[in-house]
Parts: sequence; structure tokens; C-alpha cells
Amino acid sequence: MTFKGSEKYYLSPELGSIVNMAIKMEKPLLLTGEPGTGKTQLAFEISKSVDMPLEIMRAKSTIKGEESCYVQDTVLRLNDARFGTTESKRDVNNFFDYVIWGPIGRSFLSEKRVVLLLDEIDKTESDVQDNLLDVLEDSEFTIREVNKVIKAKHKPVIIITSNAKRELSDPFLRRCFCHHIAFPKPEEMEQIVKLHFPEINEGLLESALKLFYELRQKGYEKSPATSELLNWIQALQVTENIDLNNKDDIPFIGILLKRTADILSFRNKGNKRGW
Repeated sequence: MTFKGSEKYYLSPELGSIVNMAIKMEKPLLLTGEPGTGKTQLAFEISKSVDMPLEIMRAKSTIKGEESCYVQDTVLRLNDARFGTTESKRDVNNFFDYVIWGPIGRSFLSEKRVVLLLDEIDKTESDVQDNLLDVLEDSEFTIREVNKVIKAKHKPVIIITSNAKRELSDPFLRRCFCHHIAFPKPEEMEQIVKLHFPEINEGLLESALKLFYELRQKGYEKSPATSELLNWIQALQVTENIDLNNKDDIPFIGILLKRTADILSFRNKGNKRGW
């Protein structure tokens, strides 16, 4: 199985090499880079391109490693014990009638190999990160309540993303292949845009990219990323008589800049009303 990119995802040669090596060697691939560089989208594109199911764990500060594998619905079990299970056909004495499988649990039990995305893992505590990697490295976890080991039927393709808001532990990093996705250079961004808008006017593309990269150099709190650029270009294409020659009065600046302080800063520097 080889991933070669897709009609909507530009895969650089370096990223392509490490993605396919991670898949081949069954190693977790940790992707870092600023928001908007395509870290999360990569897992979606791999899933679609090679026709594999996708399971997603959205990390948050309160998450526990166990709940990404399974949780027991104790409230439902107590309710069934009190009121009966004639209609539901559940058995209060059967633990697994009350198990809710998490993304790791579902990926291990799947009859097909799965792409497993652990998104924004840096939001979790270091001990949770290490516990998750233990489970994924061993391809198994234990259900403590019944002392049953769940082994993966197929080892998933594991994509992990981080925005580097918190340092990841050394043991975690040691177990992963790591790749930093640098923000696309103008020539790479041109290819990305053309994947989404193959019939774009060359003059519009050239002007839009020039303004986009100039904005990114202004030091705004949240610089515009690839997703903002694509949305902006889409808006430009459906609007007539667009003028991109005035750098101080960029059309639809609120598509590119999201923070109020950034928009006000742009307008004040340009001394214009803005759009």
C-alpha cells in the first residue's frame, strides 16, 4: 500500500517518503507544524486514497487514555438493573452489553486495517501520551473490569498531530517517526491552489499569492494559513471587478485575518475602511 497524494492534497517528496515508510514499518507518524499546513487533513486523504476506514481521537486536556479504548455505560447498566431489559435484550450480567468502544478500541476490533488519527496530542498530559503509545505499540489493551485483553486484528496506520502547545515526552517521541511540515513556499502553494481550482486565472493567482505572503510577513497574531487562502480565492473568483492592486484595501480581509486585533491593525496601518 502506497500513498501518493490525492487530487486535493499536495504531497511533497519528503513527506511522501516518511508517510509511506511509517505505513510500511507500522510506526506512528507524528506531524508538527503551524495550523493550516495539512497535518490533520493528511489522515483523511490517506483514508480516502487507499480506501481504509478512519477513526479519530480528538485530544483534550481532560482526556484519559482508557476512554480512547473503551468506557462502560454504568448509568445504563444501573437503569437496566432497576427497570429490566425486556425490550432492549441487554443482559445486565454481560459486561460487554454496556461497553462503548473508543476510537482505539474500534480500530483494534475492525475487520479492515484502519487509519487512526490522534489529533492535537499536545493537549494531553505526558503520562496519557505515554500510555497511549504503550497501547498502540503493543497493539493491545486490557479491560480491567473483566481482565480481558483486546488485541488488534490489524495494526492501524497511526497519524498523530501536534501544534507544539505543550512539549511531548522523550519516550513518546522516541517511539514515533517525526516530521515537521513547513509552511508551503509560494511555488508549492501555487500547486496546492491549482489542485483545488484547476481553472484559476493565472493573473488572479499570481496577485493573490503575492498579497497572501506579504500579509504573512506582517507579524499578525494569527497569520493567514492555507485554508484561509483557499477560502479567499474562492470568494475572489465569484466576485466581479475585484481590484488586488491596493495593498491597503484588500477585498474580504476578514477571510484572511480572523482576530479582531489583526483586522484593526491592518485597517489602521492602511488608513482605509477595508472590506
